[in-house]
Amino acid sequence: MADAAAAPQARSAGRPVREGPGAPEAAPATCPCPCPAAPTCPEPGAPPRQCRAPLGAAIREACRSQVSVILPVHNSESWLDECLKSVLEQDFQGTMELSVFNDASKDSSISILEKWKIKLEDVGIQVVIGGHDSPQPQGVGFAKNQAVVQSSGIYLCFLDSDDVMMPQRIRLQYEAAIQHPNSVFTSHGPTVIMPTWFCSREWFCHVGKFDEGGKGIPEDLLFFYKHVQKGGGVFRVDQCLLLYRYHPQAATHSVLEGTIWNHRVRFLEDQVLKHWMSFTIWNAGKQGRKLYRSLSPANRKKVAAFCDVDRNKIVKGFYTYEESEERPKPKIPIQHFRDATPPFIICVKMDLTGGVFEKNLNELNLKEGLDYYHFN
Repeated sequence: MADAAAAPQARSAGRPVREGPGAPEAAPATCPCPCPAAPTCPEPGAPPRQCRAPLGAAIREACRSQVSVILPVHNSESWLDECLKSVLEQDFQGTMELSVFNDASKDSSISILEKWKIKLEDVGIQVVIGGHDSPQPQGVGFAKNQAVVQSSGIYLCFLDSDDVMMPQRIRLQYEAAIQHPNSVFTSHGPTVIMPTWFCSREWFCHVGKFDEGGKGIPEDLLFFYKHVQKGGGVFRVDQCLLLYRYHPQAATHSVLEGTIWNHRVRFLEDQVLKHWMSFTIWNAGKQGRKLYRSLSPANRKKVAAFCDVDRNKIVKGFYTYEESEERPKPKIPIQHFRDATPPFIICVKMDLTGGVFEKNLNELNLKEGLDYYHFN
């Protein structure tokens, strides 16, 4: 996670598009959120008196929305109407705010936002629009951080401008969030990474802002890893909460597969492998060998074996690390999974073997998080 940046004015070169009414005061560099002022209390040894928050802080607290929808926008005219309509159609009965940061859009995004601002505020959803018109965008991480800074909600609901929320999304995630304060909330589906995150502002400030490295940086993955490192949990609402739009212009395509892979390997080494003296890689095929080659030299030495069900691989007996400069080159045994010794790093994708892999794993009576971790 990048260090805290300079004040937003210095980073947002160009003219602001709009400042929201009642914009919050500048936040400290270490926290991108407008945190309420701390109560004033007597010095140690002073006569006891009632602690009382300043009047300004009390007013700000009373005016805060329960949920702020955080929406970064960059050249989103093709999808923005449908996205904003889904905000309007939420069945959440509490107070809502939409905080938009326009990251140097050159299309008609700002006109669409202004049109929807009127519609949303007519039904009681406060809209704050900020942004800049610099020649180049600052990136998704920067835009998300600025949208958080200018928002006021106690909880933050992250939304991408090309996606569509189901009407029940905010209601269901809010109900879950008040029960689990140190968690990130997501929908059912193949990934816990964006775009269905929902968390408290307090927890977001504790974790720290999104990486602002710009194009090619997986800011959501890096934030998630920091969230886990700080003890955060993941709570899944097992309903469809959002329609994800996959298209050639999506920001996700700017992040190289190799970049994500390297971040994932380093996180695995830091959070899991450093605690193990040895382990087995479950999959002697392409993905298992790729993981082995990606490990640090110290962690490669911890690999006791590969395991598999492929008879041809098992009969071969070992995998030779041909790229190694060591002499003799390392040869890692290949065993049948029933003969292998846990703990395992499993490099087999779920739901691709007709249940055979899952059945094999279950018969070993192992505990996830102790005897094995998935890495697929």
